[in-house]
Amino acid sequence: MAKVVIITGISSGMGRAAALYFQKQGFEVYGGARRVERLVDLQEQGIHTQALDVTDKLSVRGLVDHVISEEGHVDVLINNAGYGEYGPLEEVPVENAKKQFDVNLFGVDQITQLVLPFMRHQGSGRIVNISSIAANVYSPLGGWYHATKAGLNMWSDVLDTEVRRFGIRSVIVQPGLTKSEWSKIAFENARKNLLDDSPYEELVDKLGNLFGELGKGATSEDLAKVFYRAATDVRPKRRYYNSIMDHGMVMVARTMPNTYRVALNLLMK
Repeated sequence: MAKVVIITGISSGMGRAAALYFQKQGFEVYGGARRVERLVDLQEQGIHTQALDVTDKLSVRGLVDHVISEEGHVDVLINNAGYGEYGPLEEVPVENAKKQFDVNLFGVDQITQLVLPFMRHQGSGRIVNISSIAANVYSPLGGWYHATKAGLNMWSDVLDTEVRRFGIRSVIVQPGLTKSEWSKIAFENARKNLLDDSPYEELVDKLGNLFGELGKGATSEDLAKVFYRAATDVRPKRRYYNSIMDHGMVMVARTMPNTYRVALNLLMK
């Protein structure tokens, strides 16, 4: 019997690459995204796709019910859907900040709550939560995004203590900068969140250019393999990183916060 994985946010980037990689490894892959027009070729390649809004409980339940009706079990859930609501904290509308939490954290909880009873019944399962090194490593304009990812890390750790007694594990993948649309979308949001004649306009331009220069790291395919390790390791780790550099940046930010702040200030000059 083939193992079954549900992956959210498979229309592009890491989620799309993961869907294809898991399928090549013999998994039955189910997933969805809001942009259904981007799912057509995945469906043609044998991946089970449907429209999915992780903030809509009916949409999420529809995906989980579909998987259970066809397969009868779920082995892995990869909570990948997410985005960056960038902008200066003084100017980001609170409703946009709430949306950031709805997608990046509460949406994760919503689908996980629906999957856990089936994993508990079968006595096994893996919840893989796609966070970011931005849960620890921070920069201007990303306050709400950083907050959601830091929250996701803690949420995952608490969940792991609750469900491992049932043979289920909850783990975190923390990607660094990747070759994807993420930075482009984040800074489009940052500019939308600026007020007229904002004093932060220069900062948005400067940081946007900097992210553009730095966004030449791992490919989505690289991260898909990290997702797979997190989903299939016999003895799973709490955290997974693509590179030593990603792990090192997190360790510096966590253990030497003053050093990190000095380095960030120098980078921003």
